[in-house]
Amino acid sequence: MANKTGVKNFRTEKDSMGHVKVPKDALYAAQTQRAVNNFTISSLTLPPDFIRQIILIKQTAAETNRELGELSKTKSEAIVKATKQLLRNDLINQQNFPIDVFQTGSGTSTNMNVNEVVAHLASNKRTSIHPNDDVNMGQSSNDVIPTAISMMATEHLVEKLTPALEKLINVINAKGQSLKSVVKTGRTHLMDAMPLTMQQELSAWAYQIELSLKNLKNIIPQISELAQGGTAIGTGINSSKKFRAQFAKNLKSKTGLPYKKSGNAFASIAGQDNSVAVSGILNTLATALMKISNDLRWMNSGPVSGLGEVRLKAIQPGSSIMPGKVNPVVPEAVTMAAAQIMGNHTSITVGAQAGNFQLNVMLPMIAYNLHQSLELSANAASQIAVTINDFEPNTDFLEQQLSKNAILATALAPEIGYEKASEVVYRARKEERSILDVAVELTNLSKKELARILDPKKLT
Repeated sequence: MANKTGVKNFRTEKDSMGHVKVPKDALYAAQTQRAVNNFTISSLTLPPDFIRQIILIKQTAAETNRELGELSKTKSEAIVKATKQLLRNDLINQQNFPIDVFQTGSGTSTNMNVNEVVAHLASNKRTSIHPNDDVNMGQSSNDVIPTAISMMATEHLVEKLTPALEKLINVINAKGQSLKSVVKTGRTHLMDAMPLTMQQELSAWAYQIELSLKNLKNIIPQISELAQGGTAIGTGINSSKKFRAQFAKNLKSKTGLPYKKSGNAFASIAGQDNSVAVSGILNTLATALMKISNDLRWMNSGPVSGLGEVRLKAIQPGSSIMPGKVNPVVPEAVTMAAAQIMGNHTSITVGAQAGNFQLNVMLPMIAYNLHQSLELSANAASQIAVTINDFEPNTDFLEQQLSKNAILATALAPEIGYEKASEVVYRARKEERSILDVAVELTNLSKKELARILDPKKLT
């Protein structure tokens, strides 16, 4: 744009530090442009979901300030109208909110970006809306950004992740019920162990997800506490004493989500303990999703030289060079998502300890990673649910393998002793014979009695 006609593509905006050239059609102003110029560390920007929460904060703050007599009806209505336009139209994009995630640690640049965009849309010939005095009235970046993080997490947990996990649990349980009569060889250390039904195996998956779901539900009252109204450091300077409680009440009424004012505004601005707590549960959930996905990959391995216990639904070709090859692509994708969530948890943990005295200074990074982990968790749960619903057991093969499982001799130990049972196992393996046949030769028990003791279904 630095050409002879380029000057026409810019307009000049002014802030407290002077004049800045801003793209002519930009909805933002000088402070946003300074941030765009200053922060070029990555190509990452804060997600639209997070920006939407900040816009909702501006809308609710304008309504609250009007109720408290701090902001005129005209200005409040103009701000509310502008925020509704942003929330309704396709304006929450990288063009209007272009600031790098790796910016000022408080997220001040992003807060001012939203302030400027709202002020630009709200201003007209009759009413001039100032980004700081009006849109940011009774607020600080220091309480807005932590509040937006809490809102983003609460909304995701209530409206996206909780339903996704509930559906996954239902799918696992329904699949397990349909497979309650299928018996397979259990494995410990990747080696043959005692048999179990596929329903029993899947019940472990369901219970792991249930535990994470329970913990996520329990943490919603904690993460839904809002810093808003604490302003700069928690004292509430430049904000009405009634603002904190009224803002939370209005936001709860507007969204239907269980928002409330923080029990301690100083802690909510200086710390990100709640974000770490949520991320910690997501980290645990990720380990369960990875475990389930890897179980599916192992069970599906083959089809000739692997375990071949189940057949995952073929959904795409698996190789560019090997015709007919089909891979367990969804479980693989879920394991990668789980690995990303685990990495994000480390970043969030490091970020949360950066609450130096009265302010955390890694808020944008925490917001970005927490949002990604929440989104990955819900989507991964939904994807693996489809895979679980669609797989089929290879029952004939399972029965063949089970008949060769020497570990069934464990059931003989109470009858003939550990040492004698071990002798049966070693002989059966060496001679590649069934436990039943060898036990007939090495014990005083009848074949009928041995068949009863070694019945795999009874051993489950």
